[in-house]
Amino acid sequence: MNRICVVCLRFTTKFVILQFLKVQTMETESLLPRVKKTALTLLKLPLLFLLLYIFICSLDILSSAFQLVGGKAAGEIFQKNAILSNPVAGMVVGILVTVLVQSSSTSTSIAVSLVSSGLLEVQSAIPIIMGANIGTSVTNTIVALMQVGHREEFERAFAGATVHDCFNWLSVAVLLPLEVISGVLRHLSQAIVNILQLRRGDDAPELLKVLTKPLTKLVIQKISLHLVTVYSFKSHISVSLSGKHLFVDSSLSDLAIGLILLVCSLLVLCVSLLLLVKLLNSLLRGQLANVINKILNTDFPPPFTWVTGYLALLAGAGLTFLIQSSSVFTSAITPLIGVGVISIERAYPLTLGSNLGTTGTALLAALASRADKLAAATQVALCHFFFNLFGILLWYPIPATRLPIRLATALGKCTARYRWFAVLYLVLFFLLFPLVVFALSMAGWKVLTGIGVPVMILTISVIMINVLQAQRPEFLPPILQNWNFLPVWLTSLQPWDNLITRVTLWCGQTRGKYPLNNTGHNYILVHFCIC
Repeated sequence: MNRICVVCLRFTTKFVILQFLKVQTMETESLLPRVKKTALTLLKLPLLFLLLYIFICSLDILSSAFQLVGGKAAGEIFQKNAILSNPVAGMVVGILVTVLVQSSSTSTSIAVSLVSSGLLEVQSAIPIIMGANIGTSVTNTIVALMQVGHREEFERAFAGATVHDCFNWLSVAVLLPLEVISGVLRHLSQAIVNILQLRRGDDAPELLKVLTKPLTKLVIQKISLHLVTVYSFKSHISVSLSGKHLFVDSSLSDLAIGLILLVCSLLVLCVSLLLLVKLLNSLLRGQLANVINKILNTDFPPPFTWVTGYLALLAGAGLTFLIQSSSVFTSAITPLIGVGVISIERAYPLTLGSNLGTTGTALLAALASRADKLAAATQVALCHFFFNLFGILLWYPIPATRLPIRLATALGKCTARYRWFAVLYLVLFFLLFPLVVFALSMAGWKVLTGIGVPVMILTISVIMINVLQAQRPEFLPPILQNWNFLPVWLTSLQPWDNLITRVTLWCGQTRGKYPLNNTGHNYILVHFCIC
């Protein structure tokens, strides 16, 4: 009996040990994938920051390249004071110059310098600043094009990028006529400058530049001519500068170097952004994506729901002040909008805060001006601040007035269906439209008024009819309850898309790549309705 008990005990002990070892093996096998996944995530985080650093540096070099390519043309435009006395022309000049140099800070600094030297009145500088606000939003719109490969991501990214454009265009459409009629920004900023006892401060702090300058200065270095009181418009300036950078011994012209840097920085920008988006997609999956999405896009419980947006606005202002570039901030959040981490409703206050944050940097830079330039520089910086503040008051506090979100969402849907429209949008709103308005303003106020006023009346009428068609069609006469009485190519992008598709397929067929098939005529009306 005792022997049987001993055998049973041994068997039981062996069975328990085997089961324990089996459980341990299973736990080890299940633990290994988790350890491997955690290790990969930890390795991806430094790579994420490295790609973000390269992305920001490429934006900095891209800005320098644009200044080398278009800096002389920008100087020649600013030199013509007769042009800038026209507020519409001044606004267009601000857009074109900022698109050329890819920096609203540069165009604003030129305007400040001209005001301080007496070559330009504050009244003429205000439209330039408004145009610079519009021009600086082209960068994140270009960044959104990098996500064109994925339809849903592209729709979100383009909508998130163009919400900045829509806000700036709408703000200028309201505040520029108001400023021309009443001079509210000029008088308000002048009153504050008169009240404040301004003292010259230290140099404006370089926060993000401290991190990016070690790399960017190896590629290209900017020089500051402190003895020059105004921007020089000479063809050549000879400067002796000791230093080490990529083109230090080069005999190439500024234009050639600028073009080389432009192509290289665009390539680095595209590659780093594509890798950044792929890395974000791999990191922000599953439960982590849900947690981050809830943290960023969840509102406070009622009755404090409204506070969330204003906190996002302050966060956007603070982060932009830290990195000292609204273009970098809005370009950095564009991929996050594309992958769905940040909603467009949350991106909107972040973008508005970014507009305010960049004016804070301008104010610090103005306070660092020389004593004889301090008052004028501060007044121009204050005009920039109040323009963005009034724009926020117009288009944010009341949910019904948040038209930029609706317009940007419509643009995102349109570009997701017709991807070629994204390029057309960039060329139309940042090049052709400003050039046409500039040409009309140069022809005289009679020509500008004679053509501009009917176009504005027609545009406003179409918008109002679209709203009524969607909300109250019974208020309209039967013929205006839809657009069927107009040719389809005027009310839809589908015929144009069919044409582009046929041309593309024909080109492919001539090379023997694609068969030409019928795309049909299933037209879908596209109305940028703000309702």
